[in-house]
Amino acid sequence: MRGHRSAMAVWAVAALTYLVAVVHRTALGVAGDAAIDRFALGATGLAMFSVLQLTVYAALQIPAGQLLDRFGVRALITTGAGVMALGQGLLALADDVPTALVARALIGGGDAAIFISACRLIAQHFPARQVPVMVQVTGLVGQSGQIVSATVVLWLLAARGWGATFGALAVVGAAVTVAAAVGLGPRPAPPAERAARERFGQAVRAAALPAGTRLGFWAHFLSPFSFNVVAMLWGTPFLLTAQQRTLGEVSALLSVMTLSAMLSGPLVGRWTSRHPLRRSSVVLASAGATLVAWVWLLVPDTPRPFAQLVVFCVVIGAGGPVSLIGIDLARTFSPLERLGTATGFVNTGGFTSTILGVLAVGVVLQLVSPPGATTYSLDAYRIAFAVLLAPWLVGVVGLLRSRRRARADLRDAGTPVPPLREALRRRRAG
Repeated sequence: MRGHRSAMAVWAVAALTYLVAVVHRTALGVAGDAAIDRFALGATGLAMFSVLQLTVYAALQIPAGQLLDRFGVRALITTGAGVMALGQGLLALADDVPTALVARALIGGGDAAIFISACRLIAQHFPARQVPVMVQVTGLVGQSGQIVSATVVLWLLAARGWGATFGALAVVGAAVTVAAAVGLGPRPAPPAERAARERFGQAVRAAALPAGTRLGFWAHFLSPFSFNVVAMLWGTPFLLTAQQRTLGEVSALLSVMTLSAMLSGPLVGRWTSRHPLRRSSVVLASAGATLVAWVWLLVPDTPRPFAQLVVFCVVIGAGGPVSLIGIDLARTFSPLERLGTATGFVNTGGFTSTILGVLAVGVVLQLVSPPGATTYSLDAYRIAFAVLLAPWLVGVVGLLRSRRRARADLRDAGTPVPPLREALRRRRAG
């Protein structure tokens, strides 16, 4: 019992740090209109703020994973939280685009270390049967940061302005940095000698070699990008202008999306724990539902009823926790000494697709709108969001190919995956 309490205590510190990291990550999404005014941006310029942040995040995932394997959870989480706090402080003071871009790069760089470190901490401190659920619970706690952005940050921005809002986030980030340094315990034992000696390229190839880890990459690529594109940048301006919703309604819709992620997370974690051979089926089901939701939203050429927007937010909100199945696949197919690198590799998937989606939407919006436009019509958004079909198709194809290879490896190892119909028949017979 004492060991369990200790594990829960260090997990709570890591989860709190991740919650604040998500607030840092998504604050610009609710401040999109304010950023356009402050920095005199168009759609492509605004997209570059998020694209730069996400590019730095994705580019540092594998290096952060290697550093995690070598130096441990406390060093990575503390450093990451501190860098994010520094970035928010700089953003609070920024009044020109180059300074703001540096700030967003710092936020993306610090963010790169947080979640993969939390996943490594869970694998170290909890029994294997509890790990999928604890990863989802961590994601649930982190997703509540979306609600903080959609409510507290949005309110503070309207009441106090840019500098006070991002300055307050910097102070909160500094406090969390201190909590992580104090509360995450001593540095763990050094990694296995072979892993420690390997060069960067060798370590990455070894971590990404199992087909199951590549399956995790594509699961993470496919599931979260719709959620991220809406939550991190384009949701607020789309709902305010194209869908003609009030600020209060926008806040409610973004909160619904986050609540959907929070409620579906434990269900996904329980399923993956009980049915580890069917994890990719959940990813495909979520992808299919997401496609239907987008088509239902974009085909009509008039603003949608509020109830339909709620359903849309519920469906795409579930993509966030489904993406964590990719992290669980990395854990399953990777030895502990390579888990940081493998998790970092998988975690690049969703952020690569998000970068492509955020940038593509911004570029298309600007191409189909009058020169110099800073607000965009519903028709422009319909065309721009339709471009998200491209990363969706890439993700489905990659997932199906990797799943076939991963299942072949399982069959060779003596664990064949029976067809779903046969599995259901056995379950009914049992």
